Amino acid sequence: MPAGPHQFHFWTATETTLGIGAIVRVDDGVGRTVYAVVVDGRAYSDLLTALHDVVAAEGDPATVRPPTRRTEVRLWTAAVLRQIPDDPLQPVPLADVQLATTEDVEVALRMDSYVRGVAPAGLPIGLYTAGGTTAPVCLDADFLLGPESAHLNISGVSGLATKTSAVEFFIASIFQTFPAHKGSISAVCVNVKGPDLCYLDQPGELTDADREMYATMGLDPKPFESVQYFAPFKPDGININTLRSHPDLSDSVQPLVWGLREVLDYHEVLLNRDDIDAKSDAFIDFLADRVVEKEFVDDWGNTHRVSTFSHLERLFKAIFDGLEAQGRSDMWRTHHIATIRKVRNRLLNISVRCKGLVTDDGAVSDLPFGEFADRSIYVLDVAGMDQLAQDLVFTRVVSKLREHLERRDLGVEHVLVFVDELNKYAPGEGPDTYVRKMLLDISERGRYLGLVLFGAQQFRSQVHRRIVGNSGTTIYGRMDMDELATPGYQVLSPATKIK
Repeated sequence: MPAGPHQFHFWTATETTLGIGAIVRVDDGVGRTVYAVVVDGRAYSDLLTALHDVVAAEGDPATVRPPTRRTEVRLWTAAVLRQIPDDPLQPVPLADVQLATTEDVEVALRMDSYVRGVAPAGLPIGLYTAGGTTAPVCLDADFLLGPESAHLNISGVSGLATKTSAVEFFIASIFQTFPAHKGSISAVCVNVKGPDLCYLDQPGELTDADREMYATMGLDPKPFESVQYFAPFKPDGININTLRSHPDLSDSVQPLVWGLREVLDYHEVLLNRDDIDAKSDAFIDFLADRVVEKEFVDDWGNTHRVSTFSHLERLFKAIFDGLEAQGRSDMWRTHHIATIRKVRNRLLNISVRCKGLVTDDGAVSDLPFGEFADRSIYVLDVAGMDQLAQDLVFTRVVSKLREHLERRDLGVEHVLVFVDELNKYAPGEGPDTYVRKMLLDISERGRYLGLVLFGAQQFRSQVHRRIVGNSGTTIYGRMDMDELATPGYQVLSPATKIK
């Protein structure tokens, strides 16, 4: 089995601490060093074929084994991670293979370029534990959070892959180790199911082994210190729709309530595009540009100040009454009366469809755009809302984040947006929804603004290819075998898939 520049083979005795995923080092003694990761293994004995063993046992597998053990070795396959020097690229030299030390792990994974120096930028995300070596694994802050690259995607089966817990750990590590010279950072997490993100400010149960791992990475195992929760009201308009309802914890939960102005700019999310035609769009644009939150005088001398859905209803009533008094029933300011009635029905129905989130005439309560605090988390608890309202929340919040980051007045310079169930919000197939367009825009252009997407899903193969393709970092948890059989995982060896 010849060695190549990308792969080589080596053997060990049967008693070894080596295993799949271990990093090894090869030195040729004249200046070339190769680092590689073990991706496959085979066991060989001195038997030419299995039939020889059958003959030795006289055809009976229950026969007493021979008094001496047969010669056996392990043959390993390793994929090259790095060669020093890297040019010219050459086949791996024939030399002794050594297990990697802590320093070797750092060099093999190219962490030496950003965890050392005057301005280190390493962000611990886990531990390398193989071959008797335990070493921190760090990502480059510029690569994870931009501008060099950005975004993180994590896949795994529901419940067993602990995707949400992993993302919580990543955010905690970033908050503790993100270099001050790179600016301020905060996170917006969208909780779409159960209590997954409802208790980030509460301590968890840790064993001594857990604390030792945190210490190895240089992290403090503590809950988040600054967390604000936002959730809409329940349909009764009194109680907040969240599982974080204990009296001792409710002080950090604020209502998420929007009015006409907040919703009108994102009407495309709520209205059926097959129902709202170009004429309806034109009238909605007229309302947004010339009527809402402006002094508007109708054709009969009445002055309107439309800032809520209730005000909008009064304006529509004034229009219909005025046209009826004049004996007209066809047009008003170039808009057909049928179009006006359709838009009225659709817009005024929004507060009913999104009851608790959208108010007719109540006070608006929103995220503190422009006053985001460094190392703070803002959790949007929308688990108790229907799909339509969740889409509205996600679309508007991300749009506002982008607007403020473009103007550099959000309060922080970097924002992480964590979205679970990404295969539902940005599927690879199906209609091109407003939410999917927003996620595509973040994945392709967000890193230049400091807007970073952390996405999680059960089935990576079902997420839009441009979103997973633009994720600079990919994490794999426990996977379903059917998912691993899809083309996107062909780069992984069978042994790696099993591990």
